[in-house]
Parts: sequence; structure tokens; C-alpha cells
Amino acid sequence: MSMLQFTVPPLPHYMLGGTAQYGPGERHVSRRNVGVFGLLFVREGCLSMAEEDREFEVDEGCALILRPDRHHCGTKGCAEPTSCYWLHFRTTGSWAAADDADDEPPRHGEEADGEKRAPALWTYDTHAFRIRVPQFVRLSQPEIAEELCGQLVQLNQSIHSGSAKWSQQSVFQELLRQLSASAAEDEATPAAACADQAAAYLRKHYREPLTAQELGERLNFHPVYIARCMHRYYGCPPMEYLLRCRIEQAKLLLLHTDRPVARIAEEVGFNQAAYFTSCFTRAEGLSPRKFRQRFAYG
Repeated sequence: MSMLQFTVPPLPHYMLGGTAQYGPGERHVSRRNVGVFGLLFVREGCLSMAEEDREFEVDEGCALILRPDRHHCGTKGCAEPTSCYWLHFRTTGSWAAADDADDEPPRHGEEADGEKRAPALWTYDTHAFRIRVPQFVRLSQPEIAEELCGQLVQLNQSIHSGSAKWSQQSVFQELLRQLSASAAEDEATPAAACADQAAAYLRKHYREPLTAQELGERLNFHPVYIARCMHRYYGCPPMEYLLRCRIEQAKLLLLHTDRPVARIAEEVGFNQAAYFTSCFTRAEGLSPRKFRQRFAYG
């Protein structure tokens, strides 16, 4: 199944939507590099679509997301009267096609490699995570998707109202969730379960010395499989995830205690204070002491 993976926040956001009717013999127009995502949800009938070399039969109860960087068009006229909702949305965050590839796919919209990340002002900052939305899916509850699309279009009438715009974004996020949930029902997800199990174990045992081999033995999965699952669903291998957990816990202790840096390093699982300082500085752009001086209150 072809998936689109978005790094959030920021969340993909709704722009505009409407309805379209096609008579027998009519087809979807041809467009190239439109710069925004297009979502088609067919209420009745069937749309025959192509996105470059991929073809889709989008029939009643199905949804198709058209990428902003590719050419798409109708491949043939409708065999029967067809109606659909169309929605345009975009994201200012990064996204990628994630078709179950072992390697990390190239991202769109990320900052240039090597650019330093500004240190977080608060240790409780919301950290980016990833959502996966199917490019093509048959909705498990199409009546809910149809109702949500109808609400989005109806709210267009109050587009200048701040509350209406807020409502639209809330409705749109629920629509994306419906698409994602429908895909999850259609495919087995042992990889997701493995990734979540590994992440939970690492969060619970971050103070302990751990290797990828030991993690595999404790979870009864091959270390390579765990690494692939975590890379797919968390965007990093297990040991990097463990390092992030340790750094986050260290930030809490730096802000809310007056314990020496060496003791904090030991408490979060580092054997050497110098190595902890090096990892922390690389992750946050500040040494532990400077982090505490800048952000701790007391």
C-alpha cells in the first residue's frame, strides 16, 4: 500500500474544497505540478485516474490523494454518472512517500542538511512525530468521510470567520484520521506493534546499559527487524531513540534540580560525564551547564 508520511507539527492543513459531477464519458482534467495535495472522495460512480505511471480506479467509498509534485489526469471517461468531493490541502512541514521501503525516503520541505537546530526554549516542547496516510484507500466507514467532507464544504460559506476556519481544520484532521484508520484495518501491522513495544521498553529502561542485541533478546525480535520497524515508525534506530530519551530526562533534571552534571549523566544512563556533555551539546546546541543557566528558574 502506498503511504504518504508527514512529519508534524505543523499538521497538514485544509485549503479549499467542493463537489464535482461527471456525466458518462467525462473525465477528470489533467494537471501538472499544482503545488498542493488534492484529495478525491467518490460518493457514487467511479473515477479512473493516473498519477504519472500509476493508475487508480477510485470508485464509490474510495479516496485518493494526489501529490503536489506529480502530473495527474483522468485516464478514461466515466461509465456512469459520478460525483465526488475534492479537497486541496498542503503542509509546510516535511513529507515523504513511504512505500514500505527499507531506506529512509527523501523528504520534501525540510531544512538544508547541516543547519543547526535552535535549542528548545522549554524542555516540554512538542516534538515532531510522523503520521502515515494512505494515498489510496477504501474507507471502512464511508458515510463518516462523506459527512466530514460535507462539513468542510459547508464551512466554506463562512470562510472569513476565524471560528469557521478553526472548525474546518479540526474536521480535516478527523478526515485524515479516518483515512489512516481505514488503511490500518486493511493491513497487518506487526511492524508497528514491534516499534511501539521497543519504544515503550526503551522509555522504561533508559537508565540501564542497553545494546541493540540485548534489546532484541529481551523483546524476542531480531535486532535488524527492530531497527527497521523503529526507523519506519519513529524515524530513527533504537539506540538513537534511547539517546533522545536520556537527553530529555537530563533536561528535566537540569531544570528542576541542582544536582551536578556528572550525577545527572549517571542517573540517565551515561557512564561518562564527558560523553554525556558531548551528546547533549550535539542534540541541543548548548552544553548542559549553559542549558541550565539559560532556562532554569530559581
